[in-house]
Amino acid sequence: MFLCSVDIYLSIYLSITFTFSLSIYYIHFLFIYLSMFISIYLSISVCPYLSIYLSIYQIHFLSFYLSHSLSIYLSQYVHIYLSIYLSISVCPYLSIYLSITFTFFLSIYLSESVLSLSYFPSLSPSSPISLSLSLSLSLSLSIYLSIYIYIYIYICCSIPTIFLSV
Repeated sequence: MFLCSVDIYLSIYLSITFTFSLSIYYIHFLFIYLSMFISIYLSISVCPYLSIYLSIYQIHFLSFYLSHSLSIYLSQYVHIYLSIYLSISVCPYLSIYLSITFTFFLSIYLSESVLSLSYFPSLSPSSPISLSLSLSLSLSLSIYLSIYIYIYIYICCSIPTIFLSV
């Protein structure tokens, strides 16, 4: 009975040392395959709790190693994808919102000026001409403002993400 328990403990100890030595030796080459093989071997031969513990430990070590080595590349890719996403999705909505707001305030301002011109007929020869002029001016300015704001916001969204990705 005593020899059986010593044999189990000895096999557990030898499998742990064998696992650690092999995982340290093959860490740069076949770490994933080796950990899978060792966890399967330990789960079949020695005991399932030890294999679960070792596989969790190896997964944590592997995730730490990968996060340390790939964090620079991942951050660059995330910055690039975020810049593309911001320039495609956020900038048009923001430019449309700002152009609508500017158009609204501009139309209020121009309608007040048209009303003031209609109160003073000596300044305006005819009211329909000034009304059509103000409407065409408002339309052209809203188109110009929407294009200008879209280009400006696109540049403002792109420049910080370019600096972050470098």
